[in-house]
Amino acid sequence: MQRLVMSAFFAVLPVLAEADAVVGSWNVEHLGWNNGKRLDLVAHVANHFDLLAVQELMAPAALARLEAALETASGEAWSSLASHALGRTSYQEHYGFLWREAEIDYLDGAVVFLDHGDVFAREPFSARFRGRRVGEAFVAASVHVTYGDGVDDRLPEIAALADYWRWLDEAHPGTPRLLMGDFNLPPDHAAWAPLRALGAVPAITDQATTLSTADGAYASRYDNIWYRPDRLSPASLGVVRYPALVGLDHGQARDRVSDHAPVYLALHGGELARLTRDGEGLATALAAGCVDLNGGSVADLETLPHIGPARAAAIVAGRPWGDSGELTRLDGIAAGRLAEIRASGRLCGG
Repeated sequence: MQRLVMSAFFAVLPVLAEADAVVGSWNVEHLGWNNGKRLDLVAHVANHFDLLAVQELMAPAALARLEAALETASGEAWSSLASHALGRTSYQEHYGFLWREAEIDYLDGAVVFLDHGDVFAREPFSARFRGRRVGEAFVAASVHVTYGDGVDDRLPEIAALADYWRWLDEAHPGTPRLLMGDFNLPPDHAAWAPLRALGAVPAITDQATTLSTADGAYASRYDNIWYRPDRLSPASLGVVRYPALVGLDHGQARDRVSDHAPVYLALHGGELARLTRDGEGLATALAAGCVDLNGGSVADLETLPHIGPARAAAIVAGRPWGDSGELTRLDGIAAGRLAEIRASGRLCGG
């Protein structure tokens, strides 16, 4: 059952402290345009989550179609919620939420932020949900930060997210908050200092989330979920590198599904379901078990064969990497050592 939110006013009700759910966030890249998107594949990936925040929703009707595809894929009832169109020009987007009714209840408070300073090109959208197994509430908020002509165009919205974080606390006092979305900025940028000062931390710190054109490679650390660890303790978190789940290379995945991979938090003992398609399992797609040349930390890179501190630093300095074959640019890494790195199974994308 789909709901469309037009109003920016809501009632504040008493709330609790924790939640049980696998919560995801995904920029599904122009969902609703006539772009040949494979909704069955989108649904297969989305079915790994109990609640999914969707960015780049171009039409609420597309969210309804995805909801129907999820019900077909899962055999379960789903619901969805869409914002009204947001944007300063003729180009506008919606936000959406999808949730599995057996695991999640929508409570109230669906609202587009009243941005009195007119900072956001697309004002954040939030709602209050409850995990059914534990029966406790949380607030999910979704935002797609403007890309602009460069990083400087994004920084005002990033700075304004600290005020938005405070507003969420005022609107839902005592309720854990999840700020999810495509932020178009890595989580270690200095512009995040105001939000960090309020106790928020990113779920994804060193894993890239956008699909490179090179198969198996990931580029930017833009997608994330911010939360307060003193209020929520994720059972697990990570990036779902979905091409392995749907049997596509990166070129096909970008064309037919999205150029972003979803990120997630598993709360209060929730587990990411191991769903398969065409023989591929979830373990192949989880970023946590591999090292990303473009997103991994120096410590992560040093777990690869033949990569010590100096070479790890050189990998960081040499980003972006198109594929692992380019490691032969490093002093001392020739074909034989490259083969050993690939054979270790530690490298994302092989």
